Amino acid sequence: MTTLAAKELNIAYGNVPIVKDLTLNIPEGKITTIIGSNGCGKSTILKTLARIINPKSGGIYLDGKAIHKLSTKDIAKQMAILPQTPQAPNGLTVAELVTYGRFPHQKGFGSLRDHDRHIVSWAIEQTGLSAFYDRPIEALSGGQRQRVWIAMALAQETDLLLLDEPTTYLDLAHQLEILQLLNNLNKQEKRTIVMVLHDLNHAARFADHMVALNNGTIIKEGAPNEVMTTDVLKKVFQIDAEIIYDPRCGHPVCITYDLLAKACIEENTHNEENGR
Repeated sequence: MTTLAAKELNIAYGNVPIVKDLTLNIPEGKITTIIGSNGCGKSTILKTLARIINPKSGGIYLDGKAIHKLSTKDIAKQMAILPQTPQAPNGLTVAELVTYGRFPHQKGFGSLRDHDRHIVSWAIEQTGLSAFYDRPIEALSGGQRQRVWIAMALAQETDLLLLDEPTTYLDLAHQLEILQLLNNLNKQEKRTIVMVLHDLNHAARFADHMVALNNGTIIKEGAPNEVMTTDVLKKVFQIDAEIIYDPRCGHPVCITYDLLAKACIEENTHNEENGR
């Protein structure tokens, strides 16, 4: 199984530091979700782990090897990344787009082998798209399109799958559909999955391991019940949250929250009124 780790990572855009001295070990065979406020460095970290962005200093290690010393093709055989809102050229069919996932395994401009075709069909079947095999991508719904991109990533046959906000712009049902699909891939195919998610309850529900960020620094990481707490959410989002445990899955759920400043004002007002 492929391992992924970052050590003492510093990332900057120009002279503006984004991530500072980040050390992170991705648990093998687990689902890791990364949470944090807008602009805190979540997507930047994911892109850096995938070698899309070069860090200012520090290292990223794939199976213990420095990732910058590996070829792009070697990385693509071990790790697939799905960015936010990916775009496909008009006219491509489901099967054609998924076939792109076999590129790292081909030599030169060689044609597909029987194994390649088998993997493409398998990826399409796994994502529930068999009925859309020859359907143009632009004719699909948002949830269906997202499943096609996941199928393409699956076709790479990698142990690691990185996804940047895979549920963006999807309605509740399609969000759940995508997350359940990824959960099944993790449990049945033993894929290591790392996701950036905005929805805290989804992040906690589907994670084995959570990482909470603020200003490019890890505030807390661990099991959902260790990260999804009132204290951590105060530090990460500046909110005063009410946390309960979901009776269905046993994971923590944020049922309501206030902005921390507002909560503090109301608490002070309440205390003053009781003191009268």
